[in-house]
Amino acid sequence: MESQVAVVAVQAGEVVGFAWTSAYRARPCYSGVGEFSVYVARDARHSGIGRALLTRLLADCEARGFWKLVSRVFPENTASRLLCRSLGFREVGIYQRHGRLDGVWRDCVIVERLLPLPS
Repeated sequence: MESQVAVVAVQAGEVVGFAWTSAYRARPCYSGVGEFSVYVARDARHSGIGRALLTRLLADCEARGFWKLVSRVFPENTASRLLCRSLGFREVGIYQRHGRLDGVWRDCVIVERLLPLPS
């Protein structure tokens, strides 16, 4: 299964956002699980672009036979957490001291969404 799916948002000839998946793990038993990320340019935020990108990514992943998407979100990123929740993702836990940003250890909230099983 192809683990990489990408969608891009363009306004006035400029890329203002993108969303993509990568392989969750290399082991074949995880081949239908995609790890996703979404980015929206600062001046394009709160315009619905993130929702449009993630909605399209979900549809494309489902069409390709993925059965789950997962990601991690910083706890204080309320907008991303609300977006994920509104699109059917659930928060399943917290990785403590998961990453280091600007010299500070950061926790991450783990989100997942199950997709319909392929036929």
